[in-house]
Amino acid sequence: MRWRGGRRSSNIEDRRGISSGPVAGGGALLRLLPLLIQTRVGRWILISGVVVVIGARILGVDLLPLLSGGQVTQSQSQTFSAEDQELADFVSVVLADTEDTWETVFKSLGRNYEHPRLVLFTSRVQSACGGADAAMGPFYCPADHRVYIDLSFYQDLKTRHGAPGDFAQAYVIAHEVGHHVQALLGISAKVHQARGRVSAVEGNKLSVRQELQADCFAGLWGHHANTQRQMLESGDLDEALAAAAAIGDDRLQKQARGTVTPDSFTHGSSAQRVTWFRRGFESGRLDACDTFAAEAL
Repeated sequence: MRWRGGRRSSNIEDRRGISSGPVAGGGALLRLLPLLIQTRVGRWILISGVVVVIGARILGVDLLPLLSGGQVTQSQSQTFSAEDQELADFVSVVLADTEDTWETVFKSLGRNYEHPRLVLFTSRVQSACGGADAAMGPFYCPADHRVYIDLSFYQDLKTRHGAPGDFAQAYVIAHEVGHHVQALLGISAKVHQARGRVSAVEGNKLSVRQELQADCFAGLWGHHANTQRQMLESGDLDEALAAAAAIGDDRLQKQARGTVTPDSFTHGSSAQRVTWFRRGFESGRLDACDTFAAEAL
């Protein structure tokens, strides 16, 4: 990929090397604000609190999450390797390019595209969807509109899944951003509601259609990155297709337990994931990615 020198996104949260934990009752402080501003003593407390928060920030402690019931995080001095930092830069450029693509697509719909934020973390992270560790792999949380990734996943993608290459890595980000697009378009909410009305097997089928659509959206981004900004090089498409095939449910189940159970698929088979990524890549159109209307996947 020709990504070096590309625009970097300002929507990156680098939490690598930061420890965090839940804080009980933090939201109560926010609920007290209307009462505090009504008295002189209350206003004095607020001013003092602002001074404390600013002083804590200078010392490397973020107390602001207390106001919304989030986490207090303590910055840790950590030096990253040149390879790790290059990966972080790469992720930032890819995210910026997805922003450019989806802004264009949403504008054609007469809508504004709300940028997601991408969180880099190490080992474990707390999101609005709950706690998660690196073993889960990259994920999107619709509750806070954030994509989460531990960059060590890319090593697993290369060595464990046999899918190396920068465009394979970009596909992973674009897929998670695809889930963000689904959230903005109301697709995710409809799927969630529908899954509550059907059996587990039928719910899995809906999940597969949702995941394959995110693959198609990733391909749609790849189309625009290639045709509008000439980011792709020879062999890049094959890298993305290899990555899509590597994380198909059938292949992962075969590797893990030696058998394949289609009714338990939640992301789609290798062939399906390749098919829908390619469909988005070749068409570059939103309407080409309607997996829910497709009779056959």
